[in-house]
Amino acid sequence: MHFVSTRGQSAPVSLSAAIAAGLAPDGGLYVPKQLPAARRFVATDSLAKTAAQVLSPFFEGDVLSDALPAICDEAFDFPLPLRPLARRGDHVLELFHGPTAAFKDVGARFLAAALARLRAGHAQPLTIVVATSGDTGAAVAAAFHGQPGLRVVVLYPDGRVSPRQAHQLGCFGGNVQAFRVSGSFDDCQALAKQALADTQLQAQVPLSSANSISLGRLLPQMSYYAHAALQHQQAGGALLNLVIPTGNLGNAMAAILARAVGLPIGRIVLATNANDVLPRYFAGEDFSPGASVATTANAMDVGAPSNFERLRWLFAGDDRALREAFTAHSVDDVAIRATIASAFASTGEVFCPHTATAVRVLDDLRTQGAKGDWAVVATAHPAKFESVVEPLIGTALEVPPALEALLRRPTHAEPLAADYPALRAVLQQ
Repeated sequence: MHFVSTRGQSAPVSLSAAIAAGLAPDGGLYVPKQLPAARRFVATDSLAKTAAQVLSPFFEGDVLSDALPAICDEAFDFPLPLRPLARRGDHVLELFHGPTAAFKDVGARFLAAALARLRAGHAQPLTIVVATSGDTGAAVAAAFHGQPGLRVVVLYPDGRVSPRQAHQLGCFGGNVQAFRVSGSFDDCQALAKQALADTQLQAQVPLSSANSISLGRLLPQMSYYAHAALQHQQAGGALLNLVIPTGNLGNAMAAILARAVGLPIGRIVLATNANDVLPRYFAGEDFSPGASVATTANAMDVGAPSNFERLRWLFAGDDRALREAFTAHSVDDVAIRATIASAFASTGEVFCPHTATAVRVLDDLRTQGAKGDWAVVATAHPAKFESVVEPLIGTALEVPPALEALLRRPTHAEPLAADYPALRAVLQQ
């Protein structure tokens, strides 16, 4: 299979080349030249087996094809359960059982396993530049830490991530450097994209990406939607409808691709915080990225969602068809906090702010008469946001052992101006 740029100005490349590059030379995002034909899938007893089944057509003919089962076994060694919510038959898909307690662990570990194989034997290290609004950077740092031939530069917006997120981002050291940027996530993302598009810099310092612009992170995220939907179907359920909290649109795009290749997924509804560029677009306005605003659900503080390019590609630029296929809903901080508090008071369940955003949207959909089987996607463990959640529920949260181990490490992040020459100088070191 070959992969092309969403902007159509770059030559087709293999999957390995697309993964290694991160961003296409024309600044676009890599997508399959043609999606695999929709087909029937079978439920398996492990996420790794499901992942290999779903991803094999994308890897067909690639140098990594034979290694795909081993990559999946290496990356997907923790559970991501679909469990019932304590109310009316709805479900929650818990994606936070990896080493950094966030869904980003899935794609980051797969990407690290793939790049480690692609870079074996290279004399010059590959530098992974990652912009993060909170969770991506820690997942990438954990996945790549100590990997020979790979270096990681993490950019995060200073003061706009939770204290525990900030601690994780700076606690690795070694081949991982963390930089707290004096700006927003959008500033961090723009800096990363500028570096990846800098051909002169790339000639000196090979670069790649680990954001959701990377196919190596996006494609494996299809796996947990596939596994949950197939298991739900096997248990006698109907099509599984999803409410997905989203900022940069990567997690939702993975579900959309999974449905497009034949997985038994029904409606896909997008839940955002006050950064409402997607809800405004799906309500009929022009797609109009703007400056992000800081919210309680900080990992979704994105004003210019990169993966919208992929979504438009999937619908061949047909805005009308795209708007008919999805809805998106914005939830403000007051409603997010109220949802966390009321869920705990009524059922004892605890949600992170991002998951609570999706819960609130599902509550509204049910009130409006939505039928069928629904799951909210839980993207992070609530203990990562204790400063928000604990005052709302009136009790301390138990910290998962893997997260507790990271929080015991010393942490350090260097300051960095939201200025490309400053980042370029760091990358050339």
